[in-house]
Amino acid sequence: MLEPPRRTRPAELRDLGRISYAEALSIQQDLVARRKAGEIPDQLLIVEHPHVITLGRSGHLENLLASEDVLRRAGISFHASDRGGDITYHGPGQIVGYPVFDLREWKRDVVAYVRTMEQAIIDALGEFGIAAGRLDGCTGVWVNGKKVAAIGVHISRWVTSHGFALNHTTDLSYFQYIVPCGLAKPVTSMLELGCTASREEVAAALARGFANNFQMELTAALMENIQ
Repeated sequence: MLEPPRRTRPAELRDLGRISYAEALSIQQDLVARRKAGEIPDQLLIVEHPHVITLGRSGHLENLLASEDVLRRAGISFHASDRGGDITYHGPGQIVGYPVFDLREWKRDVVAYVRTMEQAIIDALGEFGIAAGRLDGCTGVWVNGKKVAAIGVHISRWVTSHGFALNHTTDLSYFQYIVPCGLAKPVTSMLELGCTASREEVAAALARGFANNFQMELTAALMENIQ
């Protein structure tokens, strides 16, 4: 018996390059409002941030291991965030993804959303020979007990924001300033794992992973088209 065809929804992929965390947040808030109003389809933003540490709404300041002065001298800014999760670092060499998805058109299930995002990243890493997976009781994507991608989301009226951060060529020394996601567990990167794929190659693999797992037809688009 033939399986029924998978239903696909239109979605737009936007690679914004390197922008500040504050600017990315403002863009997300605008897109979330437009998505709730039905003015735009689902969006997947790919960005890179300058050095920044963010604290989620359930985070604990004791997981920040450096003073404001130390962060300033290291060139790291700090932002409180309305995403879930604890504390994390973003910076150059990291590929950050912000899905703005209306889950009413997929599944009204927050846990399923996070698990599917993990699977999209796992599938993308698999394209480069990296055998990633999950770690019991811990959100994110892991390789041999080390976290390679962190996840923290916000959902309002079933529309998502925030998302994931994949360590591509990230300088892992910057994680010394925090207890990543509140867990005393090591982090890794694709580069540390021996992968020399370009940012463009990894971003394309992530787009395929999201399109396949969320049953989307992703089309590359420019921010100017929705300004």
